[in-house]
Amino acid sequence: MTSRFGSVSIEADDILVFPNGLIGFEQHRHWVLLADSQNESVGWLQCLSNPQMAVPVVSPRRYVPEYQARVSQTQLEALQLADEDSLYVLCVLGKHEGEFTMNLQAPVLVNLDRCLGCQVVTIDEQPLQHALRDLPLTLRKSA
Repeated sequence: MTSRFGSVSIEADDILVFPNGLIGFEQHRHWVLLADSQNESVGWLQCLSNPQMAVPVVSPRRYVPEYQARVSQTQLEALQLADEDSLYVLCVLGKHEGEFTMNLQAPVLVNLDRCLGCQVVTIDEQPLQHALRDLPLTLRKSA
């Protein structure tokens, strides 16, 4: 039972393992990515060990098409990637001074084939709070 989504049926194959957790939530290692029923552009990383915890995420390319998460090879090793096509990049949504923002500096990387994830700090400078001014109203309500 989750606080945001109620009762959710989760298959073992849907569980994402973050060996080091997310930044600030290092003790929480098992998550599932859930769709937002009110906005297709938003997903929620729902923590399995704490049903009160869900983190809103978006694909950064939807809002910043030229975005590239520049990370070191060492940072990628935890994902055990055999092929870059199985890498999925997400950014955490936040709110700053009344505006929704996404954190481009610390993307969430997921190996879809192995269901492994990590959150990393990019090796280049990226905004921590990239403003998302032109969001649909449904996103503003759901996040």
